[in-house]
Amino acid sequence: MTRFFATVLLGGFLLLGSDPALAQAVCGTRTSLLKQLHGSYNETPVAMGLAANGSVVEVTRSETGTWTILLTNPRGLTCLMAAGEHWEAVALKPKGEAS
Repeated sequence: MTRFFATVLLGGFLLLGSDPALAQAVCGTRTSLLKQLHGSYNETPVAMGLAANGSVVEVTRSETGTWTILLTNPRGLTCLMAAGEHWEAVALKPKGEAS
């Protein structure tokens, strides 16, 4: 539950982006952030995609349901964008099949 409140607090600061003093993002190298997520929460990468601006969006998760979304910009800086609990994978439907 502590992680949830920290995430909500971080999200609130990120939404207040007009004041740089309040918008303190958690950033670093991809390697160091992944090492920290694995060590603290046993999270490993499960999905990634390329954003229109050239950034890489990555999702990590643990078997207990914690999850984190990371964004790595084209210059190589990786930042934590969101984190939470109760991750649930959704199975993809075959093309043409109703949801």
